[in-house]
Amino acid sequence: MVLIAPGEKHWHGAAPTTAITHNAIQEQLDGRAVDWLEKVTDE
Repeated sequence: MVLIAPGEKHWHGAAPTTAITHNAIQEQLDGRAVDWLEKVTDE
């Protein structure tokens, strides 16, 4: 299990040879549950 503190930027994803399973439990603040950041590129 990984715990991410509120307001901490983080990314998650898979690679061409590595799978990922992502389960999230999150709360809402002011009606928002997530702020999407920039996409991660192959570079």
